[in-house]
Amino acid sequence: MNFELDDEHRMLKDLVARFVREQLIPLEPAVLAREAAGGQMTLLPEEHARLDAMSRELGLWGLDAPTEMGGADLPTVAMVGVNEELGKTITPYELPPDSPNLRMLMLSASEAQRERYLAPYARGETVSAIAISEPGAGGDPAMMTTRAERDGEHWVLNGRKIWISRAARADWTIVMAVTDKAKGARGGISAFIVERGTPGFRVERRIPMIGGASTYEVVLEDCRIPASQLLGTEGQGFAPMQARLSTRRVQMAAWCIGRAQRALDMICEYAPQRQTFGAPLAQRQAIQWWVADAATRIHACRLMTYEAASRIDAGDEARTQVSMIKVFATEMAWDVIDHAMQTFGAMGMTKELPLQQMANETRLMRIYEGPSEVHRWVIARDLLGLRR
Repeated sequence: MNFELDDEHRMLKDLVARFVREQLIPLEPAVLAREAAGGQMTLLPEEHARLDAMSRELGLWGLDAPTEMGGADLPTVAMVGVNEELGKTITPYELPPDSPNLRMLMLSASEAQRERYLAPYARGETVSAIAISEPGAGGDPAMMTTRAERDGEHWVLNGRKIWISRAARADWTIVMAVTDKAKGARGGISAFIVERGTPGFRVERRIPMIGGASTYEVVLEDCRIPASQLLGTEGQGFAPMQARLSTRRVQMAAWCIGRAQRALDMICEYAPQRQTFGAPLAQRQAIQWWVADAATRIHACRLMTYEAASRIDAGDEARTQVSMIKVFATEMAWDVIDHAMQTFGAMGMTKELPLQQMANETRLMRIYEGPSEVHRWVIARDLLGLRR
């Protein structure tokens, strides 16, 4: 079994690491200062434009997009290395396009949808969102109440969605809706593409989250869309949605590895310098154990994540492994970052260091894409033979 990236993918990982180190991390103080002054964790338009130009020039766009659309069609394993490096910075910049929605379109889009939506998205020309969660439904798709009803050559959508990232600026949103209540998640949930500005599709409110992030609540009131906006097959939206969620969960695990590694590196740099009661922190057993445990858990998490990614690339069932890394990575990173904050003392609590923002983002990830409790339930049901 090979535990190393091949040379091409390792070189790409190194390139992304340099981009993060030289371009993204230097922007962190300004981003943190803006958020501390009452704003959001955002880049200025000119900063974003400069990063776009540079990352495109470096060939970092469309890494896992189809080759026929200008992408590199990289496997999931290679993207783990890329996202680990991106996870080392809190500068809010992503390499276009966003992989999960890309994967869902690749699995489900018709030829017309591939031309209209997938191709420009793969080139980084458009922004997307996905609307799954609902008030009161949480992580259980069987509780979904947003309905889509066929009316001649149209679908009419009614319902309410919440916790949607990028909804206010998305050019189009994938909306999950019930088309057959009796079948539920087993043949009764469909996906639809709703373009911005469609009558009846309204961004109701922005919801400020911890760490300067935002999500949105969306209302659909007699939102009429052409029948051609059905994404994939009627009633078969659940499986592509799960594939999309698995892509995000692997991505999140990689981000957590990067965050935890940076926090560990900060401890190892600071602890030998900081003197307390006549000795450096590095000589304190508590610090030594934090370092040893962090290194061990990061190593384990990295191996688990690559193994799950290799399963996905091979076309194997990986749902349980993905749930394992979603739980393990987010909780591991939370502990490592918390210990780093403790090591830095009062300075670790400030918005002058990235640690508090790393903690905020990691805490969010313990909820997003399914909370830890749901994933533990998935793992246990599989092992106990209780999967429905």
